[in-house]
Formats: sequence, C-alpha cells, structure tokens
Amino acid sequence: MNKELFIEELNKLGITPTTEQLNQLEKFYELLIDWNKMINLTRITEKEEVYLKHFYDSLTIVKVIDLSKVDTLCDIGTGAGFPGVVLKIMYPNLKITLVDALQKRVNYLNQIIKSLKLTDIEAIHVRGEDLKEKYDVVTSRAVANIEKLVTYTMHLVNDNGVMIAMKGNIEEELTKEVQQKLEKKYVIKEINKFFLPIEESNRSLVVLQNKK
Repeated sequence: MNKELFIEELNKLGITPTTEQLNQLEKFYELLIDWNKMINLTRITEKEEVYLKHFYDSLTIVKVIDLSKVDTLCDIGTGAGFPGVVLKIMYPNLKITLVDALQKRVNYLNQIIKSLKLTDIEAIHVRGEDLKEKYDVVTSRAVANIEKLVTYTMHLVNDNGVMIAMKGNIEEELTKEVQQKLEKKYVIKEINKFFLPIEESNRSLVVLQNKK
C-alpha cells in the first residue's frame, strides 16, 4: 500500500490525514524499523506492508466506533504500538494507555512517544488482568483467542464503554458454543467482518459490552 492508496483508503473510512499526521506516521515507520533491529517487534518490515498491515489495519477500528467522541482508550498487548500509537496520531483527542507485558517493548514505546512528541499517551509494563483503571474503549489486536481475551479486558471497560477485539478470521474462535458462553456475561453489540484492501485477507471487529 503506497502512500497515495493509503490516503485514499483512509478517506473511505472517513479519515482525512493532515500533512503533520502523515509525517508522524513516516517517522514512526523509520523508528519501528530501527528498533526492530534491536528487539523483536514485527516480522513485517517492508514499507508498503507496514502501511497496509499495521497502519491502515489499526485504523479500521473506526468502522465500529467514532473515536472523535471517545475520551479514554486502553490498548492491551500493544506490542510495537498497534493500534494504540497510530490511533493517537490520527485522533489526538484520545487519552491512551498502552499496555504490554514486556519491559523492553514498553521502553521502546515510551521512546516512540517522546520522539513523536505525543501527549496524553503512556506505555506501562503490566498485565491486563492486574490493571485497575476504567476506560471508554479497551482494544486488543491479535493478542489471544476471544474467550481468553475477555477474562483480562472486560473489567477495564467502564459502564458505558466497549471492548473491541481486532481479529483476523473470527469464525474458528467464535463458535456458536463460545458465543453462547460469552453472551451469558457480556453483550455482543456487533461483529463487523471485512477484507483488508489489496491482499483481501479476512478481518473482524468484535464489539462487546458488560451487562448492566
């Protein structure tokens, strides 16, 4: 995905990136590649692949939520900073907490935050199940199977908030049996399935709420 196509596809999502935001993404890419030589962050390093499979993919979350109206967001198992850092660049209104269980990645993330001059975003070294805060949106991208994922994310969702699991093909994970089990405790608000541009790989966004 070259930059022109990236912008075109973002426009279809209702996102119009500024020059500054595009420059920040470019710098993020360069930093990611540099750090990836020192610590294992991603197997995807080709620029056009990063723009498609990391940057664009991170922003597909807007298919199920208007982030311009969200205050706080927590990205569990953020890894190299996806989707959290990309969301912060494109939606500076968000107060974001990046959570990762590996201190080396947290160090990298805090350096990224500093280098990109981002504010109202922090990376912390903690397991999701040990975090006590509450957020409007909790998200996690390709971290664990959904049945396990809810056990260490749903307690972080505030009364009116949502958990958004960003997945590939959800069919194998979200069997009828698993869905029935989840629906005993949570409300499955939406399951949005789509294909990533160009390569047309499966993507799914599963939106859950705690039962009141």
